[in-house]
Amino acid sequence: MSKKAENRLQELRDQLNLHAFRYYVLDDPLIADAEYDRLFHELLDLEEKFPELVRPDSPSRRIGGEPLAELGSVEHRFPMLSLDNADTEGKLNDFEEGLKRFLKTDAGLTYVAEPKIDGLAVELVYEKGALVLGSTRGDGLVGEDITANLKTISSIPLRLLTDNQSEIPELLEVRGEVFISLQGFQTLNEQRSAAGESLFANPRNAAAGSLRQLDPRLAAKRPLDFFAYGVSDSSQTPVSSQRELSAYLASLGFKTNPLVSACNTMPEVISRIAHLHEIRRDLEYEIDGMVVKVNDFDLQRRLGSKARSPRWAIAYKFPATQATTRLLDVEFQVGRTGAVTPVALLEPVAIGGVVVRRATLHNEDQIRKKDLRINDTVLVQRAGDVIPEVVKPVAENRDGREKNIVMPKECPECGHQLVRTGSEAATRCPNSRNCPAQQLRKLIHFAGKTGLDIDGLGKKAMEQLYTEIPVTDIAGIYRLTAEQLAGLDGWAELSARKAVAAIEASKKTTLAKFISALGIKYVGEETALLLEQHFQGSLERLMAVDEKELLEIEGVGPQIAVSITAYFANDANQETLRKLKSSGLVISPPAKPRENLPLGESVFLFTGTLQSMSRNEAKARVKELGGQVASTLSQKVTHVVCGDKPGGKLEKAREAGIRILAENEFRKMLDCPQNRKEQESATRQLRMF
Repeated sequence: MSKKAENRLQELRDQLNLHAFRYYVLDDPLIADAEYDRLFHELLDLEEKFPELVRPDSPSRRIGGEPLAELGSVEHRFPMLSLDNADTEGKLNDFEEGLKRFLKTDAGLTYVAEPKIDGLAVELVYEKGALVLGSTRGDGLVGEDITANLKTISSIPLRLLTDNQSEIPELLEVRGEVFISLQGFQTLNEQRSAAGESLFANPRNAAAGSLRQLDPRLAAKRPLDFFAYGVSDSSQTPVSSQRELSAYLASLGFKTNPLVSACNTMPEVISRIAHLHEIRRDLEYEIDGMVVKVNDFDLQRRLGSKARSPRWAIAYKFPATQATTRLLDVEFQVGRTGAVTPVALLEPVAIGGVVVRRATLHNEDQIRKKDLRINDTVLVQRAGDVIPEVVKPVAENRDGREKNIVMPKECPECGHQLVRTGSEAATRCPNSRNCPAQQLRKLIHFAGKTGLDIDGLGKKAMEQLYTEIPVTDIAGIYRLTAEQLAGLDGWAELSARKAVAAIEASKKTTLAKFISALGIKYVGEETALLLEQHFQGSLERLMAVDEKELLEIEGVGPQIAVSITAYFANDANQETLRKLKSSGLVISPPAKPRENLPLGESVFLFTGTLQSMSRNEAKARVKELGGQVASTLSQKVTHVVCGDKPGGKLEKAREAGIRILAENEFRKMLDCPQNRKEQESATRQLRMF
């Protein structure tokens, strides 16, 4: 038994050392985090059962990987330890019981709970208030000197802020997480794709790779951000608890996470975990769990540390969002616009609590860029915890049995010759009228959540109606009767009546919802709103529009203009619209004419990173108040909102004489929009003099 354990321990040591090197040093992991954790816990369990087999070079005796040779080394005054993990409520309760046993008390403990950001842990050393050194965690004892790169991050103060210089400590070692937001990650990968560079697998690896750039100018171009969460030595500070520390760091100019929460009991901690998991998809950055810390610093000092982790903290890990599996085959799906999407058929794997068997491969270009092949071992993630996608192959696992993925020449649904036009990435079936897959998916979209949201006509119901009645176009939905539906398998008289009532109610809708429901190529919900506002809810005006007028609408480009005019020029589409009108379709006028809203005459362009809100929230606020949002600079733009690290748009806006708003001015405009017109009038009068 001991010999078998010794052999297995050697295998685990070899595997974990390899994967730690790929993860920490090369930023190119071969396996998902959850699989690494499983191997590590197996190692810990075996070492606990056979302590005589524990070796000094075991991965359990170190944290992280060795520093890169190209960067200088930094020895941490106090080790940067990793955290023990928990993945159940029971393990959290065990953690608390262990604390009480160690402290020999039955008294209640208080905690601080904070999101576990999926980034790179760093230490910042401040001497007399000035940033003098910054480093990675490294192996916990020695990290990499990345001071120059850290200084490029706007959310890291170069000098501590305080009203009283005498309050600044002689030495302060701040610890926190460098990360890249989801939007920043998407933009970064789009830029790398356009430049023909390899894509980052996830925001964590993008942040790590950015910080390890030898040229700080390259790091400065990356959308890096930082949250401070702790210090190496709490005696350096004037506070006595973890919760007070967060406020203290914020007072010195550090960005701290607003979701940090004080919890008086372990049930409150567990409740906080549930809340954080619920809002996880809405956050602008990735988190992979929640860190739980004993709040009181005196208790932290009493509890101390174990070999590789502090005794007073634990990380609750959410279910994994990435995993490795095998790509068994590829099938090709035809969407409502004719786009043929390759879909990977996978060896089933659990990701985020869901068994994933299929994942999108997007298009032919993405397959080529990622060099994906059938029989590859692949890294799969649930993007936004919802849509599974294949991130990359694990090329090191190839054994010669892999086969290239070949796009079909003919439509897999109707047999029509497929086409790919211009620079468009999608391969399409142009047989839009007679391709059964396109017909069905248009119906599903029209009745679904992003269409008219007709209650009772979900995806499965529309598939049944398409094959059994059959309903072959959207006008056919409005010819359905309760008697027809009640006669179908799985329907009853009550559900049939409710569905017909919902169909009848959907006849009265807005132009934006109706246009979005039609599923015109390149026209989404945002463009549909622009069209509704411009044409003031008139379907007739929209049907008669030409490309020139469409291009005058901010946010409508040539591709969209061509698609809209082509759709309404099509005889079959015109006939469908006539049938809908005759069935009783009524387009309601917009609820609020734009000109009556406070920002009704304004067009905003954003540049740089906002600190007090996300870009998406800022855009939404502008639109709620009647304003428009532009993506490019033009004569129609009235205001440019400038955040941190603005791009070239700022200088062009100055040259054009467009009003520049700092973030605080923009917030004031949102908070007091009723004063906007008076402010603009006063500004114009001042310019006259």
